[in-house]
Amino acid sequence: MNPIKISTAQFENKSGDKNYNLQVIERLTEKAASEGSQVIVFHECSVTGYTFARKLLKKQMLDLAEPIPNGESTLRLIEIADKYNMAILAGLFEKDENDNLYKAYICVDKNGLVAKYRKLHPFINPHLLPGDSYCVFDLLDWKCGILICYDNNIIENVRATRLLGADIIFMPHVTMCTPSTRPGAGFVDPKLWKNRKNDPTSLRLEFDGMKGRSWLMKWLPARAYDNGIYAVFANPIGMDDDQLKNGCSMIVDPFGDILAECRSFDDSFVTATLTPEKLEQSGGHRYIQARRPELYRDIIGQPHESNQKVIWL
Repeated sequence: MNPIKISTAQFENKSGDKNYNLQVIERLTEKAASEGSQVIVFHECSVTGYTFARKLLKKQMLDLAEPIPNGESTLRLIEIADKYNMAILAGLFEKDENDNLYKAYICVDKNGLVAKYRKLHPFINPHLLPGDSYCVFDLLDWKCGILICYDNNIIENVRATRLLGADIIFMPHVTMCTPSTRPGAGFVDPKLWKNRKNDPTSLRLEFDGMKGRSWLMKWLPARAYDNGIYAVFANPIGMDDDQLKNGCSMIVDPFGDILAECRSFDDSFVTATLTPEKLEQSGGHRYIQARRPELYRDIIGQPHESNQKVIWL
């Protein structure tokens, strides 16, 4: 494998305004291409918006969702990919021929659809169905996988995707700055966003504390380190419906080190060059080779029972 140059982006999407969101995606793709990037990655539901979907009825969801690969947004993304000779990863709501609804994330290039993944653990809207399979695909001679947001919190999903061959896992999110049972979690006041030019410090302290980045750093580097993979994380910045999101789009290497991270409040991206040598040098590579699945194959596959209500982070 040759080194691959990947950009991960963040932007403030507009709820339900696909045309606007696709315009931003094109603008950032053009800029990344001009700087020599080969791939650009956007957050989950970057085409459609995300948080507002919790309020939508099924008919409204069906009006918002599109078929893949023949839907208008997918075809538009392919046009953008062809125009700038880039691979683009972005998310939207999908509907099939039977009006089943899914949270989808796709990879396209100038030749068309490269891969489609359906979120395994959707929850923003009750009419969304869960996906039923992992996704590993070839991109510029690299083996890649996709896991959307909460899918990454179930560590078996990351390990399974790695065992299926993925060296890079794209991890699109809309996360952080929401209430949870974990200490320090909570919303960030939208007033801080409106006043960000006059008082960036107060906003940055909230974004980087336990409501945001400090929580992310508890688990994201660990997923990359334990599995010996590159983790490409994308998250929106700014208001997503009535919730403020803190960005922090970043690329983490197989040692768990951050190669590049968005630190701006603006629509932006960062780029890193991924090299294959790190994959075999990493501890995660050795750990996978040292596994003894005969000890825990039946344990990991057991169903579980819980009386606790699932709390989505």
